[in-house]
Amino acid sequence: MLNDVIDIHQGFYPYGIPPFLGLLTTLGLALLAFIKGRGKKINILFACMCTIGIFFNIDLTLRTVIKKADFILAISRLDHILLVFNIPLYLHIVYSILSVKKMKWLVPLAYIFSFVLMLFTQSRFYLPDIQEYYFGFCPEGGPLFYLFISVNFLASLYCLSLLYHGMREERDLVKRNKIKYIFLGFGVYAILAMSNVFSMKGMGIYPLGNFGFIPTIILAFGVLKHDLLDMGFLIRKGMIYSCLTGLLTGLYALSIVSFGFVFKGTEIAGSFLFYVFLFLIIVFIFTPMKEKVQLAIDRVFFKEKYDYQRTIKDVSQAMTSILDMKEIVNRIIDTVRNSMRVSTVSVALRNKNKGGFLIQGAKGDSSEEIINSHFKMESPLITLLLEQKTEIFRHDIEEGSLCSMNKAQCLKEFDFLNASMIIPMIFKESVSGFISLGHKKSGDLYTSDDLELLQTLANQSSISIENARSYRMIEELNENLEKKIQARTIELERALLEKERTQEQLIRSESLAAVGQLVAGVAHELNNPLASVSSLVQSTVESLEEMDEKAEYEAEIIDDLQFTLKELQRAKEIVGSLLDISRQTEVYTEPINMNMVVKDALRVLYNQYKNYDLEIVEDFQDELPVIKGNFAHLGQVCLNIIKNSIQEVKENGGKITLRTRFDQGRERIVFECVDTGKGIPKSIINNIFKPFFTTKEVGRGTGLGLYISYEIVKRHNGDIFVSSAQGEGTKFRVELPLN
Repeated sequence: MLNDVIDIHQGFYPYGIPPFLGLLTTLGLALLAFIKGRGKKINILFACMCTIGIFFNIDLTLRTVIKKADFILAISRLDHILLVFNIPLYLHIVYSILSVKKMKWLVPLAYIFSFVLMLFTQSRFYLPDIQEYYFGFCPEGGPLFYLFISVNFLASLYCLSLLYHGMREERDLVKRNKIKYIFLGFGVYAILAMSNVFSMKGMGIYPLGNFGFIPTIILAFGVLKHDLLDMGFLIRKGMIYSCLTGLLTGLYALSIVSFGFVFKGTEIAGSFLFYVFLFLIIVFIFTPMKEKVQLAIDRVFFKEKYDYQRTIKDVSQAMTSILDMKEIVNRIIDTVRNSMRVSTVSVALRNKNKGGFLIQGAKGDSSEEIINSHFKMESPLITLLLEQKTEIFRHDIEEGSLCSMNKAQCLKEFDFLNASMIIPMIFKESVSGFISLGHKKSGDLYTSDDLELLQTLANQSSISIENARSYRMIEELNENLEKKIQARTIELERALLEKERTQEQLIRSESLAAVGQLVAGVAHELNNPLASVSSLVQSTVESLEEMDEKAEYEAEIIDDLQFTLKELQRAKEIVGSLLDISRQTEVYTEPINMNMVVKDALRVLYNQYKNYDLEIVEDFQDELPVIKGNFAHLGQVCLNIIKNSIQEVKENGGKITLRTRFDQGRERIVFECVDTGKGIPKSIINNIFKPFFTTKEVGRGTGLGLYISYEIVKRHNGDIFVSSAQGEGTKFRVELPLN
């Protein structure tokens, strides 16, 4: 049916393969620009230019297939309706990429020129006739066509010069690579397209413009390897190998065309052996070539693959044995920099004390400014990272697909980190940190293998960091425990020493009190007979002195009696000295906090109650005023009172409550000791402060403890009270004046 309408040419099929490949490659780039371009102006312009290339390659393909001159001429004229807009689109794309400010009027002028020229594309002044060659048909150019070619040539030279200067002046390696591929792709395409003039002038040369798939592949290479159109996707092997297949198919087609041209007009060109020969070429030349080219592409695009596998293995083994946080961070940074050669690498870890993330280490451009920087939890970048929990590309933020509400702030934080990508470090579904990476020094894109290494490294590092944190926590606990044990040991030694000192003072006090009571009793007993004897002797002396008649031995008796009086007075003075010695006359002007006194007493008695099932409640008033007195003596008071309570409750697992408070109205410090013991019988409660009174077994007590306490309190101008109920317990209250 189709042969009847347009007469398909049976011998031109091989010559249509190159333009057909051009059709496929331009169609692929156009779809990529439309789908992945996300509406960006430069991508729309690029897609429009690829669309023109699609129709142009359809025209070139049909010329080699269809054997109807009028139909081909009509198709070519229709194709040039779009082709004339190649000039303004080319200018527009270059101006947009380089952000050219001067001579911007050239772009609208070029659009006007192309629009006017489009009106004449269907006339004989543009394409007057058609010519037939061995490879198919080719239209003949008219005056307006050569005007188009001339303007196109000048516009191409101008654009290439702009791209060349832009490439030399650009300092950013990534942008320079993008300009380089645009320069090469558009430059080669312009040369090939304009070489079609030779065929249109009547020369029987296969049109080089049919090989437009070559510059298209160059552009595709730039799109895939250097993100030429800022589409922000990773290199995938499927894309690369698809381009490889297209390239090899083009080479195969070129070989067929070449062989067809060489053997044109010979008998072998139409024989069966010719096609067998071509098949053998494919089997023995193109198949091994495909494997070698694929290997070469692996080295260009994925050369790090096997190094990455070794790197991951080495890092995984090393990370398991590293427990120092700083060393882990440095290992992450060095691994990324050495394997990927990026401009800047920084590692941030979650700061559990301050909240947010702290940059623990960085190397590369402006790394000194980054280290120790703190990112708060409410930071837009951190908020986005916690929401996504996956890699974040700067391109995605620029396009507004991520962080659209705080786009400017997110980009500002990316700029601060000199980052083009951020990889989160996940531990138990929580972000424990992140790795920030700048662009590669080579200007290449990050590949899927790069991302695989980074994700593995981030996951492995997060586990190692948590292990290091746990180890550090255990170390700190051990250090704190050792310090606490050491402090408690020192405190215990001090308490034991204080206990020994207090016990010595107690023994000394009790011994001194006993001696004092003994001396007091002896003095009382001696003073009476001494007084009686002294009075009697004095009376006898006076009587003898009053007698009128004195015996001859009287003077001698009086002398003896006076001597006796003198000795009796001496004995009385000795008794008085003993009484003075028995009295304790120590200093009572020390500043004392009763809370400390009670706590020290408890500390001394700790060994006496620690093994018993009893409860001691401390109810001490904070900021208790200081009194003046004797710390050791008041400690002895508390010691005696608390000790008696302990002895009362230790057997039945009772409770002792110790309180201190300040009676502001009376300006007195009050100390209370309340126990839940069996209580003191009413019959003896009035005797407990008497010396040598005790209810304990013989040899278990001296009966001096409460007496000494009573005396000490009185020396401090205080009072001591006791209240008790049989079977309910006993309460001792000590009141000491503030001044």
